[in-house]
Amino acid sequence: MIEQTEELDMLFETSWEVCNKIGGIYTVLSTKSKTLHKLYGDKLIFIGPDVWTSENPSPYFKESRTVLKDWRKSASFPDGVSVRVGRWDIPGKPIAVLVKFDGMYAVKDEFYGKMWDLYGVDSLHAYGDYDEACAFSHAAGLVMESIYDFLGLRGKKVIAHFDEWTTGMGLLYTKWRMPEVATVFTTHATSIGRSICGNGKPLYDNMKAYNGDQMARELNMESKHSLEKAAAHQADCFTTVSDITARECEQLLERRPDVVTPNGFEPNFVPSKVKFPDERAAARELLLDVASALTGKDFGDDTFIMATSGRCEYRNKGIDVYIDAVVDLANLKPCRNVLAYIMVPAWCDKAREDLQLAMAGEKTCPLADAWMTHTVHNPYEDAIACRLRKISLPENVTVIYVPCYLNGSDGIFNRPYYDLLIGMDASVFPSYYEPWGYTPLESVAFGVPTVTTSLSGFGQWIDRFFDNGFENCGVTVVERTDSNYPAVVDSIARSIKFLTCADELLRKFISGKAMATAACAKWDSFVKFYEEAFSIALENESRRMQAS
Repeated sequence: MIEQTEELDMLFETSWEVCNKIGGIYTVLSTKSKTLHKLYGDKLIFIGPDVWTSENPSPYFKESRTVLKDWRKSASFPDGVSVRVGRWDIPGKPIAVLVKFDGMYAVKDEFYGKMWDLYGVDSLHAYGDYDEACAFSHAAGLVMESIYDFLGLRGKKVIAHFDEWTTGMGLLYTKWRMPEVATVFTTHATSIGRSICGNGKPLYDNMKAYNGDQMARELNMESKHSLEKAAAHQADCFTTVSDITARECEQLLERRPDVVTPNGFEPNFVPSKVKFPDERAAARELLLDVASALTGKDFGDDTFIMATSGRCEYRNKGIDVYIDAVVDLANLKPCRNVLAYIMVPAWCDKAREDLQLAMAGEKTCPLADAWMTHTVHNPYEDAIACRLRKISLPENVTVIYVPCYLNGSDGIFNRPYYDLLIGMDASVFPSYYEPWGYTPLESVAFGVPTVTTSLSGFGQWIDRFFDNGFENCGVTVVERTDSNYPAVVDSIARSIKFLTCADELLRKFISGKAMATAACAKWDSFVKFYEEAFSIALENESRRMQAS
């Protein structure tokens, strides 16, 4: 039973991934919304970017003529700024306001100057997506201010929650224009920490020696880092998603988060016990059929299917480790034939027409490049493709790269990721940089045992609250440092070999342990950390206003 501990008059939450499925933050927001909506009802409003067109509408947003209709009729915004109001089509169906923000580019220089004067945000070195993110979050601030004034919320308990550096300008605008609003800022991964790792620098052994401002200058990250740091310091409550990222924030952003808010999940995406066996069988059949059409091999029903997935960051997500572990696994002689998928969206071009024909029985297998389901625009720059061209595997181990979003319409599988995950026998997420790690949590929710590392927030959560190992919790956490790459590869290969040799009784036991672990990470257990963050924000806002 969820009990509301803090009475709120309004809770805004802003993110680039509201009704806009890009990465892990979408999963965070869309799964926790049901629990937040139980607590706050329609006092909860999400604000996201309107990056959609009539030809390409958001599949996650349902526009409404009645939601906030009085405000919408009276709202007035600068030219080039408009809103659409409706509900996010996810469990809980919370109110969502999508804002078109093109008009904010015309005032960006003036606004950047104001943010420099007030908060020292250095936008001079901006490039890439900086302007776009700031234009959106500035417009989101205008929307919140408009709703705030229309509903007469001044002097009431209002919280504005901002996710990631991409919404930092919205937080600063709120602090400037609506100081009575309590602000929460969550960094899901620091921009400079991710950049350090992505550039091949050792983050963890040298953590105490790094200065965030200095590294931002060295890595050409000055504007993003400056904005993120200002938002972290100006927020009434600063949060992050794991203890490992809290230490990173303390060192690189120079503020220790007030609360760690671990990421939970909603079990509604897992099929019921009645439907589960059929869903798993259908997923396995499809995974094996695609592999057979691509390679020409005959994959038996007892084939051991494993996968890694997530953001396309070759080193940070440990894709390099995964491939090397599969090579080592082949040398260890696994007890079953192994089919190892890499489900990582890259710069995808299109589904392979020859594979489509082969699946329809109209083309002879195997195909050329029989390790890739879709073409990419940069086949000789794509790190995964380049690595797979160089490896040689025996007949009983096969690797297949799926470089597209598995959204149900990719042209080959035509099933969403979760519909395929259920068919796996194991998953591996050997991350080097992973503030939380939704992919291993999703895996165990489906009863699929997983391997992750001690450098992921999820892995640290497992180590803190469970006994490590498949037979204890369905998860094996491999110790990873800046300097033990070969040991990590070997440990993962041996862990997977163990699973290939497990009999059916042991496999079912491990699967049950995995599901039991996932049950401990439901949002109705983790939402208390957000309520703590809201209380801290309101308390600090009250102190701040009394002192002003």
